[in-house]
Amino acid sequence: MQLDLSPLWISLKTSLLATFITFFLGITAAYWMLEYRGKGKSLIEGIFIAPLVLPPTVVGFLLLLFFGKNGPAGKLMESLNFSIVFTWYGAAIAATVVALPLMYKTALGAFEQIDGNLLRVAKTLGASNTTIFWRISFPLALPGIIAATTLAFARALGEFGATLMLAGNIPGQTQTIPMAIYFAVEAGAMNEAWFWAIAIMVISLSGIIAVNFWQEFREKGSKGSKGAEHRTRHLARAMPRYANSTQHSSKAGLFVDIEKQLPSFHLQVSFNTNEQPLGLLGGSGAGKSMILRCIAGIETPTRGRIVLNGRVLLDSEQGINLPSRDRRIGFLVQNYALFPHMTVAQNIAFGLPKRLSARDIRVQVEEQLIAMQLQGLGDRYPHQISGGQQQRVALARALANQPEALLLDEPFSALDTHLRSQLEQQMTATLATYHGVTLFVTHNMEEAYRICPNLLVLEHGRAIHYGSKHDIFERPATVSVAQLTGCKNFSHAVLKSLQQVEAVDWSCNLQVIEPIKRESSHIGIRAHHITFTKDSSCENTFPCWLVRTSETPHRMTLFLKLHSPAHNLQDYHLQAEVFKEKWVIIKDQPFPWYVRLDPLRLIVME
Repeated sequence: MQLDLSPLWISLKTSLLATFITFFLGITAAYWMLEYRGKGKSLIEGIFIAPLVLPPTVVGFLLLLFFGKNGPAGKLMESLNFSIVFTWYGAAIAATVVALPLMYKTALGAFEQIDGNLLRVAKTLGASNTTIFWRISFPLALPGIIAATTLAFARALGEFGATLMLAGNIPGQTQTIPMAIYFAVEAGAMNEAWFWAIAIMVISLSGIIAVNFWQEFREKGSKGSKGAEHRTRHLARAMPRYANSTQHSSKAGLFVDIEKQLPSFHLQVSFNTNEQPLGLLGGSGAGKSMILRCIAGIETPTRGRIVLNGRVLLDSEQGINLPSRDRRIGFLVQNYALFPHMTVAQNIAFGLPKRLSARDIRVQVEEQLIAMQLQGLGDRYPHQISGGQQQRVALARALANQPEALLLDEPFSALDTHLRSQLEQQMTATLATYHGVTLFVTHNMEEAYRICPNLLVLEHGRAIHYGSKHDIFERPATVSVAQLTGCKNFSHAVLKSLQQVEAVDWSCNLQVIEPIKRESSHIGIRAHHITFTKDSSCENTFPCWLVRTSETPHRMTLFLKLHSPAHNLQDYHLQAEVFKEKWVIIKDQPFPWYVRLDPLRLIVME
């Protein structure tokens, strides 16, 4: 007796149709749920997942109620002289419903694995949501989406319970392979059952194995390939200057006055800056990165106003909030957020205007490669270049579309000390030729001092000092500012006269040069400003004893107790820093030593 192969064609027909439908529905639902922040998210998620956890017969029963002649869909179709029940369409619908949760959850997981910084940076480079989906999200999630499609197909191919309830078991019309196996076993036709069981396993496993091979091949190819782009030609052009890249306005500069209220954090700052790089200095959680995100349009302040070169980017009172893509802002984040599936050249070209010709794009990309000393690397992928080169690519990408403001969020944090020094020098040179607003976020005071003429010091979301770096380091306004700028020695101070204070914690009176303000409450001195002397008659000179030391490659930190020897290792007044050459001279001298707190170096603050 010849075997009826109709279950094979019906199964393939229904499974492929179901997979086609779930592919679009699943990706759409996953991408929508990824961005959805409204109410009832858990309920919506539960509805999408329900067919995965409910018994197939329950799913089939619900489908039968919906598509049956007394159901809402059934009545509608009856008026059109069309029926779903006991047709192969019903089998396809049942397969779609049970396969959709697998497609949805796997695709959602693939989208969630994408680094959010990639999407945020793409927005600042002028990309629309559609462009971001097709050029960033979809390509990066593609391996997961392919896996999801394969799982959805395998699940649709093996569907039994819901299909039986809705489409029945009509040989040649709705009988799929799972039903052919079931009824063959019931009839005792074990050879037929074995045939169909092997057939469905071969089809399902072939798809899964093929996807695994494709992913392995893709990974090996991306590691060994130098990209599909043609190697860019070296152009005999000078290093581009950014002086002509920004359209200057009569109101050039950046004005920021914003407030951002979060459950555990309140940001409230107001400042303005011009083309000189402004450093945002503060500890972790001070609000530095949040300010950049608000300026870039990644975060929306609770209220406030942001104006760049006369253009209003945000005005909460007037309801103005330009999207990131329209703000003309370059954003360099901590991990650089290079698009891993694009070459160096493609990364740099991502934000260039779409109206440019292919030749103009090549020219501009090559100019950036030359400017950042990346010649010959245009067709490599991010994983094929070093961390320092990645940082330069990210900077080139940010500058390529000629932004009016450049936001740098701790760009050296992921680099080792030697590389930091090299790239810091190159960054300084680049910023010197960039005629736009620059904000540089760091918690490294020395880095901020070297790169930025002006500083804004932040603490707990508030600006506590704003001014030139010289003013902030020489005359910090508060103890907090002094601590952030590296001062280690503080004492409560009691005013004795206009130029004399009592350092309560150090048990001594100190002469100062500048007149003391009445609101001053503390006095301090930096560790490297403390000097050692043999002349005990000088003003502000006191006997001291060494409590303990701390060694670095080039310096010694000395913990000193004034007036008398220490009782324990924590019993000290001051920390002094000396070069090791000086330490060799003084270390064997008998106690007491004498330290001088130079009146010119004393810092009086609130």
